[in-house]
Amino acid sequence: MLGLKEKLSYGLGAVGKDMVYMLSASYILYYFQDILGVSAAAMGVILLAARVFDAFNDPIMGVVVAKTKTRWGKFRPWLLIGTLTNAVVLFLMFAAPPRLDAAGLVAYAAVTYILWGVTYTMMDIPYWSMIPAFTSGGKEREGLTTLARSCAGVGSAIISIATMIVVPLLGKMFGSTAPADLIHRYPSSQWAELNGFKFFTLGVSVLFVIFTLVMCLTIKEKSSVDMKTAKISEMFRALLQNDQAMCVVLTIVVINIALYITSNLVIYFFKYDLGGTSWNDSYALFNMVGGGTQILAMMILYPFLRNLLKLNNIKIFYVSISMSIIGYIALFAMATLGVNNVVPFLIPGVLVMASAGVNNVIITVFLANTVDYGDLKNGRRDESVIFSMQTFVVKLASGVSAFIASIALSVLKLKQYTDGAAGFANIDFSIGVSAASKMGLRMVMTVVPVIVLLGGLVIFKKHFILTDAKIEEINSELKARKSV
Repeated sequence: MLGLKEKLSYGLGAVGKDMVYMLSASYILYYFQDILGVSAAAMGVILLAARVFDAFNDPIMGVVVAKTKTRWGKFRPWLLIGTLTNAVVLFLMFAAPPRLDAAGLVAYAAVTYILWGVTYTMMDIPYWSMIPAFTSGGKEREGLTTLARSCAGVGSAIISIATMIVVPLLGKMFGSTAPADLIHRYPSSQWAELNGFKFFTLGVSVLFVIFTLVMCLTIKEKSSVDMKTAKISEMFRALLQNDQAMCVVLTIVVINIALYITSNLVIYFFKYDLGGTSWNDSYALFNMVGGGTQILAMMILYPFLRNLLKLNNIKIFYVSISMSIIGYIALFAMATLGVNNVVPFLIPGVLVMASAGVNNVIITVFLANTVDYGDLKNGRRDESVIFSMQTFVVKLASGVSAFIASIALSVLKLKQYTDGAAGFANIDFSIGVSAASKMGLRMVMTVVPVIVLLGGLVIFKKHFILTDAKIEEINSELKARKSV
């Protein structure tokens, strides 16, 4: 059985890798489009194309890992290689040469983002695939998977909380005045953000490497363990032959598209709609409360609903989605009614992020249940294939949501108002932004996610049948089959 040290170190690895993932997913569009001035439409194409590329890259990496044989096992070498290269590429991605012209910045964004996706896959595939290499199966394996998913949510929340608190501080520390030949392109507000993101990313990259090293030194891998490679054909077969897996995968896509649309656009809402000279402080407070809520929802709210209120997982899921929808509606209503103080906006933020935290746990449980269902229905446990799909569909959701956000920004024509910019956060960027643009931003950020969630809820309610009673029935039949 795994000891506490091994469990904590594996969870620490998840914290590090999802810090990196959330930094890229939430801020790459803002960094290149709003700070560096890259076309929003171009960024949308880049972000979506990279995710399509992952559809082929992920299975190939699975084959490479499966065929690896070293004295240190097949997983840990790729974890280290992938982490080191991804950390370097992440830093380069947020340290774009400011002297590049528009075409050069588009090319730089495309190359670094695609390389980031490739190197992230190099460590993400072996991270999840190595669970059988140091667990004995059953409840131990399911418990570790749930712990890792929860820790991944913590990593995401840390980035949500820290980024726009630390970036301004680092921007001021390392200078907000551009070189003389660049002042006309980068007023002090933008130059400070460029410096802030560069050095913040450096810190995140270093932590990422340290966390992975601790994990690899702590976990004792069984180098002889077999790894089932998830080929594209197997993914489609597993989905087509397992209707419950298909339902959960579609649900994951829907939930994450809704959440990532908002996470990509909420910074623009605070900057260009809510506005004010202290917009950054308001945004940081909003993210700090929301990120903290996400962590508490995983650690406290889900166990409270499950263990104390005795709700089954399907009811918890409905409660969670309802919280998110109510949060979006409240956010839209407050913005439309002219609320200009950040404090009331914390209420819908808490609802949306509490929902995200609960969903991080419950979706993993649903996926695990579809493995048992597939075993009974098809006589085959597609555990590695189904769980490998979760990584891909989350990436796909981030690409689709970034594309939607990019198109919205392009149509709404939101960009930095730089006239007279003299500091990081002493400008009201909402000046000059039309009422129509502000309303459009609110609708894409809130109404579109609600429509997406409602569509996903209809699919889930119509097709998902794995109630607690049904799972008990499946497990009983599987035990009876094995005993024969």
